[in-house]
Amino acid sequence: MGYDKTLKAFDESLSRLSIDYLDLYLIHMPFGDYYGSYRALESLYKEGRVKAIGVCNFLPDRLLDLCNNVTVIPQVNQIEHHPHYQRREDLDLMQQFNIQPEAWVPFAEGLKGMFDEPVLKDIAQKYGKTPAQVILRWNIEQGIVVIPKTVHEKRMMENFNVFDFALDAQDMVKIKTLDKNCPSMLDTRNLNEIRRVYDYLKNPVLTSL
Repeated sequence: MGYDKTLKAFDESLSRLSIDYLDLYLIHMPFGDYYGSYRALESLYKEGRVKAIGVCNFLPDRLLDLCNNVTVIPQVNQIEHHPHYQRREDLDLMQQFNIQPEAWVPFAEGLKGMFDEPVLKDIAQKYGKTPAQVILRWNIEQGIVVIPKTVHEKRMMENFNVFDFALDAQDMVKIKTLDKNCPSMLDTRNLNEIRRVYDYLKNPVLTSL
């Protein structure tokens, strides 16, 4: 984090990738000198070396503070978003600033019984889909860019196959009842999580929640 370090990291990334620009460059966490890093992103954006800039894991208070102190509003906020953590306040604020939400763990890594939720299984059966496909479609219908992760070709094809059905209003209401209003993967206000993030390279634990 920091202005000079971010510019150096950017140049190193471009060199390793053998390209001249990036489509999107994001700040990973609201920790350290992220204001210095964001100023570097603004410079890169104005120079045309990055086509879009943004942040990750910024809660509404940090995001609002940032938006009030920068010249280029973040174009993306990549957040933990899934049926157990639906984040209405976050999405409303992003809409106010025309910031694109992006879900980085739409399945919450399957934690806390995500794929066994009766509501998701019933809706999936209704459309001849899987609970994972229902979750992806639920994100898409809210205008959320979604990034599912898999190393299996079959599941990758399954993740792509979500554009031939649409959830109805009743489905959306049912999924809304699954909201636990707390993260499954990352809580940037939890002291143990902050310690975990800073120590991640030495102790790569997925989550302490």
